[in-house]
Amino acid sequence: MRYFIELSYKGTNYHGWQIQPEVNTVQEEITKAFETILQEKIQIVGAGRTDAGVHASQMFAHVDTLKALTHEYIHKLNTVLPNDIVIKSIKEVLENKHARFDAISRSYEYRILIGRDPFLLETTWQIHQKKIQLEKMNEAAEILFQYQDFESFSKVKTDVKTFNCTIMEAVWKLEGNQLIFYIKANRFLRNMVRAIVGTLLDVGLEKKSVDDFRNIIESKKRSEAGLSVPAKGLFLTEVTY
Repeated sequence: MRYFIELSYKGTNYHGWQIQPEVNTVQEEITKAFETILQEKIQIVGAGRTDAGVHASQMFAHVDTLKALTHEYIHKLNTVLPNDIVIKSIKEVLENKHARFDAISRSYEYRILIGRDPFLLETTWQIHQKKIQLEKMNEAAEILFQYQDFESFSKVKTDVKTFNCTIMEAVWKLEGNQLIFYIKANRFLRNMVRAIVGTLLDVGLEKKSVDDFRNIIESKKRSEAGLSVPAKGLFLTEVTY
């Protein structure tokens, strides 16, 4: 039987989602937990791959098992998982449902704290700069809707067939002393959100103009875009099926 798992995690202590040799990952911890509880070899397939230090308030994965996973398994799994990974729900689905390929959109937030807060050090990027032009950042963000090829914001060495993505939402909002970037798309390239945020922040700090932002997209050169902002401010917030 195939099951969809809804989970969340704080990515600070993990080298991303995907299992890799000699480093601790979220996928590895979940796999170990399931194999410990179910006493069988299983494979966890995630809705996507978050990078080292990136968090997820909502992530989905699927697993095939011979056992019927009742509601009580949520508690059993959370008992053996580290405290920074939490299983929220388990639901049986049709055998052909796929956590990654059936997702129609993914949403991210990037959180910048204007100032300092010791309790948010691991979940926000904290900066002193207060003279940020929010209107210009949102003017530049709207340009994203006019394009589909975002090679300029992708890691240079990445194995993809296309750099095309359809962006459905891209907006900055100031909420208290947090500057939050919301973005939603059908798919994302490696490092894409952090590169977009870094480039838009350059616009907000008037290091680049709105026209520069358009030219960066059209250049299809990662070297033209801004720096990749720290992973700790990035959250995967929603996966839609």
